[in-house]
Amino acid sequence: MLEVSALASYYGRIAALKGISLRVREGELVALVGANGAGKTTLLRAISGVQPVAAGRVLFAGEDITRCAPSARVRKGVVQVPEGRQVFGPLTVLDNLRLGAYTRPRAESARALENVYGLFPALAERRHHPAGTLSGGQQQMLAMGRALMARPRVLLLDEPSMGLAPFLVEQVFATVRALKEQGTTILLVDQNARAALAVADQAYVLETGQITLSGSGRALLANPAVQAAYLGL
Repeated sequence: MLEVSALASYYGRIAALKGISLRVREGELVALVGANGAGKTTLLRAISGVQPVAAGRVLFAGEDITRCAPSARVRKGVVQVPEGRQVFGPLTVLDNLRLGAYTRPRAESARALENVYGLFPALAERRHHPAGTLSGGQQQMLAMGRALMARPRVLLLDEPSMGLAPFLVEQVFATVRALKEQGTTILLVDQNARAALAVADQAYVLETGQITLSGSGRALLANPAVQAAYLGL
């Protein structure tokens, strides 16, 4: 479904991605773990088209989308939930969700809205409230729901549990598992390496812009180097 090949990207003269290659098969949940500054968010931004790429390719369903505009990638089905949620605070929950469906026919967006409300009942209850009045956990639900309104073929999740209380982190990962069970293809970045690896089919470890380890989520959970660096064991 998604293939990144020898991808390089820079911030000025600083190399943020140094020849990254990875694959996400249809229906898989693939996790990216690594320390702050490793390049995880930069990689997601490069895949979604908002970070310039200096070399390499991004293939989606066999098509080279490396030079496609971000909006064109959304229409093809590559949709990102950004780090920090980035909801439109003054707008209502409903309007935020509708904005996520700007590429979809109206009838289709109505069905998607019902699906989102089924997944996140709290959003249905507060649909007419300004998004800025929601709790952090509810705003994360809204950011995920907004992305789902675009009917993604690949969902890029950037730090969905960041800044949330432990019980809300559990809710977020329960939702991620539910999306996976529904067949959604997911590329997940999260600082909670233990939780991310536990739900992942495949996983990659990024260090200073390079992939240093890869394997199944279960295998990396059991890897002593990963345990020492990211799991506190």
